Amino acid sequence: MARNKEFDEKVVLKKAMDLFWKQGYEKTSMQDLVTHMGIHRRSIYDTFGDKHSLFLASLKYYELFVTKEWTTIISNSSTVKNAIRKIFEHVVKVAELEIYPAGCFSVNTAVELSLLDKDIQHLTTKMFNDTEELFNKLLKEGQDKGEFKNDLNTQITAQFLHNNLIGIRVLVKTNYTKKELESIIDLMMKVLE
Repeated sequence: MARNKEFDEKVVLKKAMDLFWKQGYEKTSMQDLVTHMGIHRRSIYDTFGDKHSLFLASLKYYELFVTKEWTTIISNSSTVKNAIRKIFEHVVKVAELEIYPAGCFSVNTAVELSLLDKDIQHLTTKMFNDTEELFNKLLKEGQDKGEFKNDLNTQITAQFLHNNLIGIRVLVKTNYTKKELESIIDLMMKVLE
């Protein structure tokens, strides 16, 4: 007779995500995961598979987590331009408050593993493409509302915004001040004028 799980999969998956986000894949051992997740090694294998499978599941969970945060930011913004700025400001704010590990889990992963692991390369590329598509949709919506010029190339501008977002997500891991990061965001936003 199969036993019921004595843990919430989403709760322990978030714990795994947090640990991988903080330490990276290579520096996180199975014992680290057992300790941090608070479940037995056998339960990890039975529920998520091996370390690599758990890492991929954590990365996918992170994508849902970020999408939810950005959806809230966008829906609470008065204009499209404001929504774009708020996404960037959110990255700076959470780094300053140390709510999550520094930087971005997907960016960290791309840097650490994408040249070594085709599954990771595929997933991080998809995540980056999804972010560019989100910016593209926002820019088109802004054009429809008269916030942006009609001759603005939304696809190239979306790639530009995404590149800057990656840059900000890396810079928050350094000694750049909040003022310096905000100056970068101000300059970047001038492209949308």
